[in-house]
Amino acid sequence: MRERPIRSFVLRQGRFTPAQQRAFDQHWARYGLEITGRPRDMDAVFGRQAPRVLEIGFGNGEQLLHSAQAEPAHDFIGVEVHRPGVGRLMNALAAADIGNVRLYNHDAVEVLTHEIAADSLAEVRIYFPDPWHKKRHHKRRLIQPDFLELLATRVARGGRLHLATDWAEYAEHMQQVLGEAPAWRASAAHADPATRPPWRVQTHFERRGLRLGHGTWDFVHERI
Repeated sequence: MRERPIRSFVLRQGRFTPAQQRAFDQHWARYGLEITGRPRDMDAVFGRQAPRVLEIGFGNGEQLLHSAQAEPAHDFIGVEVHRPGVGRLMNALAAADIGNVRLYNHDAVEVLTHEIAADSLAEVRIYFPDPWHKKRHHKRRLIQPDFLELLATRVARGGRLHLATDWAEYAEHMQQVLGEAPAWRASAAHADPATRPPWRVQTHFERRGLRLGHGTWDFVHERI
């Protein structure tokens, strides 16, 4: 039997509000990227050369909005399959007239495989991916050896991978697969998983988890 490839999501669409629909109608031409099936010239997309950061699964975009404002010298590529979150973020980006963000409303594995050129990223950020906490679903987790190998082909040497989770068992899984990944090594500057790096804000999602008694773990690794 042919194994199904890992996908970065399971589609659970929330309510799509009129404001979010207007965001696609009014702002997709500025912020949205359609799948082309070939590596995209991001210098042409952004109109400049700059370090590029890919955030996978940005949810409602709270972190990505902060990053774009706090790190204006970087360009940000966000990938999210849930249209309500994409619409909400586009409205926020347009309200702040932010120009250093582009968005895919698509599966991240396909975006990485077909749209992102080799060695073109300075960093990949994946915050609070679905932990698939039931044992029979662990194979669906995004953070797997094959996925880390794919990321390594897209991140330039010396670039960074930052994972965060509030699920203890998934944190153990992340630590194990990262430790076994030959293309990645733990960052000496951010060696303590219990310490949140300064560029990651504490989002609404995270605060809710902390109120429920969850811990939070951040893993920062560098491309060898």
